Amino acid sequence: MSTNGDVAVKVVPVRHVGRWIGLGAVSILLAMLIHTLFFKVSSAKQICVLSRGVRTCHGAKVWRFQWDIVKQYFFTTEVLHGLWITVELTVISMIIGIVLGMAIAVMRMSPNRVLSSLAWSYTWFFRGTPVLVQLVFWAFIGGLYPHLSLGVPFMHIAFLHIDVNTALTPLEAVIIGLGLNEGAYMSEIARSGLISVDEGQTEAAISLGMTRRQTLRLVIIPQAMRVIIPPTGNEVISMLKTTSLASTVGVLELFGAVANVYATNYKIIPLLIVASMWYLLVTTVLSVGQFYLERRFARGALRTPPPTPLQRLRADLRGIGSKFHTKRGVAELRA
Repeated sequence: MSTNGDVAVKVVPVRHVGRWIGLGAVSILLAMLIHTLFFKVSSAKQICVLSRGVRTCHGAKVWRFQWDIVKQYFFTTEVLHGLWITVELTVISMIIGIVLGMAIAVMRMSPNRVLSSLAWSYTWFFRGTPVLVQLVFWAFIGGLYPHLSLGVPFMHIAFLHIDVNTALTPLEAVIIGLGLNEGAYMSEIARSGLISVDEGQTEAAISLGMTRRQTLRLVIIPQAMRVIIPPTGNEVISMLKTTSLASTVGVLELFGAVANVYATNYKIIPLLIVASMWYLLVTTVLSVGQFYLERRFARGALRTPPPTPLQRLRADLRGIGSKFHTKRGVAELRA
């Protein structure tokens, strides 16, 4: 390259000193993290070796984070059963919360003042009280209503009698508490998605002769899903971790199962690591599913959908390969 065709100008790339300093600092911190995670320390247990009549003793080396115990309990029956209860609570509670939240969001936007007021009151109450309080309340609801009956009020005529203490198990009480609590949050998420759709869409649908229900089902909700899905995925992950509160009312989900084990063997840290690793594993699976779901509903709004992680990896490898081939070609030309 030259300025006037005679004098060559050497192009020097910009040196990003700050980036290299940051990379060095991050590398040091990462090395320190790996070292503390996978470093063995001396324990109180002594190992003695007799060699040529000389007996030498030294402290036995053990993992600082006791990875051997983590491996021992990672696939035990108690932990896997607790994991299954956690997944079951998450799935059922989220289904209840999503269905209830959509219904409450539609009621909140209704022109009927009674319906909108009831929806607002529901959201206000369940968002304003702690979820732990709600779980304990539903677990001990039998103390308030020992028996429930369905019949004619004030006439002592009943068609159905239910013994609450027998019919309502702790697991069902937790599902009710989590589902009702989640419905309040999902109603606000659904409402934000519904109001994000331009009002012109509703006017156009009505001008075509569509009813309000058809407009909501065929026009508004499909467009609102692009806004609803990301926070809903966040709520699913939050619900997965909130299920750990179920152990306070006697439901042995993942954390409760792990707590039962370390209450007997006192291996608290490694068993907490077991629970954390399972939570991280399930969260990763949920995050991948959320990504593909978002990608699917973004097809109508984006001309080019975002690349998948596999597509990004292939593009990065192609970029590295092209740079390698370019450098090799330049070296061959210079030779």
